[in-house]
Amino acid sequence: MATLHIERTLHASADKVWDALRDFGALHTKTAPGFILDTVVEGDVRTVTFNGGLVLRERLIAIDDEHRRIVYSILADTFEHHSASNTVVPEGEDRCRFIWVVDFLPDGPKDRIAAMMNAGIDAIKASMERGPAA
Repeated sequence: MATLHIERTLHASADKVWDALRDFGALHTKTAPGFILDTVVEGDVRTVTFNGGLVLRERLIAIDDEHRRIVYSILADTFEHHSASNTVVPEGEDRCRFIWVVDFLPDGPKDRIAAMMNAGIDAIKASMERGPAA
């Protein structure tokens, strides 16, 4: 099993970042606009369209407001197993740490997934650091 763990410091309040992230259907408007073109939610599954044309279905596993953590799983035949979590950790009034951990089998596409995660977290950082912190 492969595990990828990526962290970034965001110059935005943890409340602002968590407000965007916990809105499961707002990836394309609040969290990572431009990187994510569309998000459609049906029940606990969202269909996500990325700017390169890739479309993935993701099942919501948990939203933990107390720990500012969301967990989801990609629903695709390419994975025997997939689990991802995003956590927002306050580091001051207008700064937080964004932590993204993904576990998956098989581990063959590790480099491709790491590249997408880095592009995604860069888009999140850019989006969250724009405008006034909430």
